[in-house]
Amino acid sequence: MNDATFQRGPARLIDRLGGGVLQVVLILVAIFWLVPTLGLLVVSLRAETDNNSSGWWTLFTKPAQLTLENYGNLLASGFSSSFWNTVLITVPATLLVIGIAATAAYAFAWIEFPGRDALFLVVIALLVVPVQIALIPIAKLYGALGIFGSIAGVVLFHVAFGLPFAIFLLRNFFAGIPRELLEASRMDGAPEWRIFATVVFPLAKPAIASLGIFQFLWVWNDLLVALVYADTENQPMTKALQSQMRQFGTNVDILAPGAFLSLIIPLVLFFAFQRYFVQGLLAGSVK
Repeated sequence: MNDATFQRGPARLIDRLGGGVLQVVLILVAIFWLVPTLGLLVVSLRAETDNNSSGWWTLFTKPAQLTLENYGNLLASGFSSSFWNTVLITVPATLLVIGIAATAAYAFAWIEFPGRDALFLVVIALLVVPVQIALIPIAKLYGALGIFGSIAGVVLFHVAFGLPFAIFLLRNFFAGIPRELLEASRMDGAPEWRIFATVVFPLAKPAIASLGIFQFLWVWNDLLVALVYADTENQPMTKALQSQMRQFGTNVDILAPGAFLSLIIPLVLFFAFQRYFVQGLLAGSVK
């Protein structure tokens, strides 16, 4: 056995042990990350008296504490309408941002038109505009248009402030597509809309998935815009949960199941599309 072989043996052993240790560390981090979610689920399934008298971890010794009474009380309080309001706000705001941003990003990446670079700089500049600066002017505009307090007003606000980042992300991804693919389609006589629909859009699935997750989570978890522009009839879950806060009590029997329902859908969505999410981030970060 020569020296090189002797040195490679311990190196391989270290690599294997290092990989195993890394996996254990990642599993522990994932478990600790999921502990608050598990605790929230358990709290939502315990009666208010049990939550006030002991911690949620006592469930493992007293599983009879589990009950669906809190969820029944939550639905009886009208929370289901807030849930559907959240869906009616989040789904259109996400789909509109993806559709508009994808077409605009394709134009910025592959279509020559006067003022293209200057207009793209304006889009980038809009990324740093804070939401708070537009609350009052847009509220006055919505009042003049008669849509203040409606679901449509909340959706339009989210679309307007979601487009700059969406265009920036997708434009960087589209610019990385090989030019030869587009030129070949143009030589075959395909119009721009067909090139976009059949060549560019299918290749952009990772970027579109990551954008959809970003936009969905931002709109689904939003409270500020809902507090300003949504009235009581059109309020999403975040505003409904905020209205359940008591001055001298925690109201856990309502807040815990409502918070878990608000949490579980984005969590499932993220785990379902996490592969595309990572690919889109890596592909959209560089040209």
